[in-house]
Amino acid sequence: KSHSQGVYRRLWLPHINVGGFKKRLQSDTISRFPETRLARLLHCQSKESILELCDDYDDTEKEFYFDRNPALFPYVLNFYNTGRLHVMAELCIFSFSQEIEYWGINEFFIDSCCSSAYHCRKMDQDREDWDERSDEGSTTSSFDELLEFYNDATKFDKQLLGSARRRIWLMLDNPGYSVASRVISILSILVVLGSIATMCMNSMSEYSLLDSEGKPSEDPRFETVEHFGIGWFTLELVARFVVAPDLLHFFEHPLNVIDLVSILPFYLTLLINLVVESSPALANLGRVAQVLRLMRIFRILKLARHSTGLRSLGATLRNSYKEVGLLLLYLAVGVSFFSVMAYTVEKEDSEDLSTIPACWWWATVSMTTVGYGDVVPVSIAGKLTASACILAGILVVVLPITLIFNKFSLFYKRQKQLEIAMRSCDFDGGIKEVPSVNLRNYYAHKVKSLMASLSNMSRSSPSEHSLNESIH
Repeated sequence: KSHSQGVYRRLWLPHINVGGFKKRLQSDTISRFPETRLARLLHCQSKESILELCDDYDDTEKEFYFDRNPALFPYVLNFYNTGRLHVMAELCIFSFSQEIEYWGINEFFIDSCCSSAYHCRKMDQDREDWDERSDEGSTTSSFDELLEFYNDATKFDKQLLGSARRRIWLMLDNPGYSVASRVISILSILVVLGSIATMCMNSMSEYSLLDSEGKPSEDPRFETVEHFGIGWFTLELVARFVVAPDLLHFFEHPLNVIDLVSILPFYLTLLINLVVESSPALANLGRVAQVLRLMRIFRILKLARHSTGLRSLGATLRNSYKEVGLLLLYLAVGVSFFSVMAYTVEKEDSEDLSTIPACWWWATVSMTTVGYGDVVPVSIAGKLTASACILAGILVVVLPITLIFNKFSLFYKRQKQLEIAMRSCDFDGGIKEVPSVNLRNYYAHKVKSLMASLSNMSRSSPSEHSLNESIH
C-alpha cells in the first residue's frame, strides 16, 4: 500500500495529456497553488479520486488525460511557472474564462497588463449576451404562445360546429383579425368609455336628482347607459365562454377574469337590493351595495383586451416583481431615514413635523417628487434635509425604473410580433400547417440557456470558493 501511495507522490507529476498536448511538470511548481486542479491530483490516494479530477488515467503509462482545448493549455503552464495569467487579444474571452475556471485558476491572477482589457471585453460580451438573450427570449416566448394559440384552434376540429365556433372565437378574442372583429372591438371600447363616463358624471352635483323623499337617485339616462353596458359585457362574456376551446380553463386567462369582475358588482348589488327590500332588518347591506358600485371602475381594465400597450404593461409588472420590490425597498429605507432626520431638526420649529409618523408622509411625498406642499420644513437644517431627500428620491426612482422600462420594450415588441402572426393565420380551410418559425434559433436558444446554467454551476464549484478564501 505504501508503494502504491508513492506512485502518486513524486517530485515529478506523471505525464499530462491535454487533448494530445503532453507535458510533465514538477510537483513543487504545481503545489505552489494548492487549490488548482493539477495540485489536487498530487494528493489523490486512489484511482477513483484521480478520475474525479481528470477524464481518464492510464495506470501503465502513468498518464493523466484531460479532454480540453490544447491551444489554451500553454497559458495554464505559463501560470504555474510565473504565477500570473496573460491574455492575448485574439483569444475568445468566453472560452478563456471557462478554461481557467476548469483548471481552478481565479481571474485574480490575471496580470495588470491584461486585467483591464480582459474585464472590459468580458463586460462587453455580457452586454451583448444580455441583448441576445432578450431578443431570443422574445422570439421564444412568442413562438410558445403561437403554438398554444394553434393548439387551442385545433381543439375545434373535434367539436360540434367546430368551424363556426372557431370563427366566432377568433372574432371575439383577436381584435383586428377581421373587419367584424374590428367593429366589435371598437364598439366594446365605446361601451367601456361610456360606462366610465356615466359613473363619473353621476357623482357630479349638476347631474344628481332627488326623489320624493329628498334622497339622491340616479338619472334615468345614466341608468339606461349602465344597463346597456352590463348587457353588452354579459353578452361578451357568455359568448366567449360558449365558444371557448377549453371551458375548464376558461377563467385561467386574466382577461376573462377581468370580464367577470367588471359585471359581478352589478348583479351582486341587484341581489343585495332585493334582499334588503324583502328584509328591512338587513338594511346595513345597503352599504355593501354602495361599495360594490364603486367597483365598476375595474371596467377600465377591459381595455387591455384591445390595447397592446396595456397587455405589455401587465406582462412587465408580472415579470418585474424583483425590480418593483427593489424600488419599494429603496423607498422604505429612504423614507425611514429622512423622516427621522426631519423629525430631529424640525420637532421644535414645526408642529406638522412634530412626530416621526407625520414625517413619514412628508418623506414619502418628497422622495417620490410629488411635493403637495401641505407639510414643509421651516428651519434651514430642515430645508437642507428636504433637498437631500428630493435628490435621493430621484436617484432611487430612476435606477429600477430603467430596468422595468427595458422589460416593457421587450414585451411590447414580443406582443406586436405575436399579434401580426395571429392576424396572418387563415383557418377557412382548416388547420393545415403551423406558420413559418425559425426553429434553428428557437432550439439554439434552448441549448444556449442550458449551457449558461451549467456554466453558472461551475462558477460556484467548491474549488473556486476555497481558492477565493485562500486569496483573501
